[in-house]
Amino acid sequence: MLAIYVLFWTLSLFTVLPFGVRTAEEAGVQVQPGHAESAPHTFSLGRVALRATIVSAILFGLFYANYHFGWIGPEDLNWLRS
Repeated sequence: MLAIYVLFWTLSLFTVLPFGVRTAEEAGVQVQPGHAESAPHTFSLGRVALRATIVSAILFGLFYANYHFGWIGPEDLNWLRS
């Protein structure tokens, strides 16, 4: 279960990574020489990790509830074979 949670967390990290990103132009700051104009002005790994943790906890909770209660199983996905 831990390995599956880590997979959910990693997927969630890459999913929430672009949200809330502002470039230097959007922040109203001069672009530093050598930086790409599309580069983020600031980056907060802690905030992104917290968002990823919240999203992954919700998704893993749904996954575990489905595993425990059996809402959707392989037999329910049989329509894919026709």
